[in-house]
Amino acid sequence: QVQLLESGGGLAQAGDSLRLSCVASGGPFSRYTMGWFRQAPGKEREFVIGSLWYNSAPYSSDAVKGRFTISRDNAKNTVYLQMNSLKQEDTAVYYCAAAMRLGAPQRPNEYDYWGQGTQVTVSS
Repeated sequence: QVQLLESGGGLAQAGDSLRLSCVASGGPFSRYTMGWFRQAPGKEREFVIGSLWYNSAPYSSDAVKGRFTISRDNAKNTVYLQMNSLKQEDTAVYYCAAAMRLGAPQRPNEYDYWGQGTQVTVSS
């Protein structure tokens, strides 16, 4: 059983940067594709960005391309989400998730484990 714990959320102004961290425990972190999702009030959970397990290659949604990056440190069992040029529409609870499967999963039901989420609020 993999446990995921996010941190780094908070309040930011539009144009600011934030970095989220997600520490994993209880499983072979390097064998998991790691993803970040977000969910705004009244909206469905949406894929943000992921990192493939076998080569750490990133893949992201169009909404954050060029602004958000993902990185992982397998030695520390940690994945990071660097968010730059934040916009008000980035306001959401951000979730870290782990998937043990081939391909580049982007649907929530393709992920096996989830963190509890961390709130990111961007003001104008």
